[in-house]
Amino acid sequence: MPDVTLSRREAKDLTRRRLLGSALRILDTEGEAGLSTGNVCRSAGIAQSTFYVHFRNMQDLLEALGEEAARQAGPVIREARQRSSDAPRSAERLREAFRVPLEKMCAHPEFFRLNVRARFDRATPLGEAARRRAADTRAGLVEDLVAAGIPADTPERALRLEMVADGVTSLTEAMAIGHLDGRYPDIEECVDVLVAFFAGVRAQVLGDQAASGTE
Repeated sequence: MPDVTLSRREAKDLTRRRLLGSALRILDTEGEAGLSTGNVCRSAGIAQSTFYVHFRNMQDLLEALGEEAARQAGPVIREARQRSSDAPRSAERLREAFRVPLEKMCAHPEFFRLNVRARFDRATPLGEAARRRAADTRAGLVEDLVAAGIPADTPERALRLEMVADGVTSLTEAMAIGHLDGRYPDIEECVDVLVAFFAGVRAQVLGDQAASGTE
């Protein structure tokens, strides 16, 4: 039989992933109220003392969970936007560019809501981490919007593009919350709104650029 003995580092990484996975499952099934070191460790089948080898406290685990989620979802979202930029006449690829982040937000509702709330909490490291991830998301979206043909070649246009990126993100979050709350049950209608918003902004920005070029 092949040797499946794990190295110390591999075993440590596996334990850390089990703790993170358990925390996410608890959020999905019990909500934030179910999170405790004891509950997470029981779910993972790991001694509670081992928890503190990997995380300082539950907040530290949630920060790590946010970073892991960003590492997994970020490339998938950006790939969808890149495919749309590569085929600017494809309505379906444009829709997919908005559908993918919306679906990622809705995949783990309690974790999504927790991170949205955390961004507005100025008193905790979790809030700082959530704002840092939001800034990274904004920067990536700005790059992708430039690739999609929206200019950022002057300070004024660069600032406007950051505002557009924040608008896209905020509207996507609002559509996700509405969908999760049952107010917008058809996720494709949420995609319709996001596409219409983006199309309107893009038309206005490009129209303003064309107008300024003829002055």
